[in-house]
Amino acid sequence: MTRLENMQEGCWINLTNPTKEELDMVEEALHLEPTFLRAALDEEESSRIDMEDGQTLIIIDLPAVEQNEAAMVYYTIPLGIIVAEKHIVTVGLKETSILQDFEKGLVRNAETQKRTSFIFYILLQVAKRYLQYLRQIDKLYNHMERQLYKSQRNKELIQLLDLEKSLVYFNTSLKANEVTLEKILRGRILTLYEEDQDLLEDVLIEVRQAIEMANIYSSIISGMMDAFASVISNNLNVIMKIMTSITILLTIPNIIFSFYGMNVASLPGDRFFWFPLVISVVLVALAGFFLKRKGLF
Repeated sequence: MTRLENMQEGCWINLTNPTKEELDMVEEALHLEPTFLRAALDEEESSRIDMEDGQTLIIIDLPAVEQNEAAMVYYTIPLGIIVAEKHIVTVGLKETSILQDFEKGLVRNAETQKRTSFIFYILLQVAKRYLQYLRQIDKLYNHMERQLYKSQRNKELIQLLDLEKSLVYFNTSLKANEVTLEKILRGRILTLYEEDQDLLEDVLIEVRQAIEMANIYSSIISGMMDAFASVISNNLNVIMKIMTSITILLTIPNIIFSFYGMNVASLPGDRFFWFPLVISVVLVALAGFFLKRKGLF
């Protein structure tokens, strides 16, 4: 893969968060449909295929990940692939490691002059990246599961909620990508050669596997969140029981010494300062034994 100074026949043009001037320059040089170039710059654009004047627009959703203060955040962003007469143009809002692998020549057999094959290699790398991120989500989930039984905070619960939200984004985007790929597989959008069809079928297999994994992980995390919330609530109840039992035990000597602190005549052992102390210790021991047997302490 070689970086060119100028646009040449059979080359790949990659636009990342382009300016209006850059879009106008590529549009004028390649006579592209203006709406095709700007379609993928909308973050809410969903996966689809469109054709106009011999040009084909394919929009797919790419997986992406960012590290924030709390945890890893997974989401999807649209990527527009425009198949022109002699060029391939990709348009995206953010830099993505998937296209960087192509720029660095890390993807074998990807040749820009073979436009259909090159597009399918991009789609295959996208599907593989979904599977990679899904495995990362699974590892994060397993790590949080080990923290489940000893946790008394909401931090892990919030992280699980973020993972579940990421899986929803992945699942929705993967299903939209699957529909787009099935349309391409029919052969009405792009001309498919035998090796291209085999490659596209491999992409569909990877996408369907990713959809299945996302559904499974989403169900597991949903059930784990319910269990997590129950464990946190149960841990709080245990702490409250212990605190209540301690309060009861501390109340007994307080009551006894309050009686002996009043000006009341003829109390048992009122001449001995240690007598109320002994009574308090005995009653606290009996109360503690009773609470222990009832499982309240």
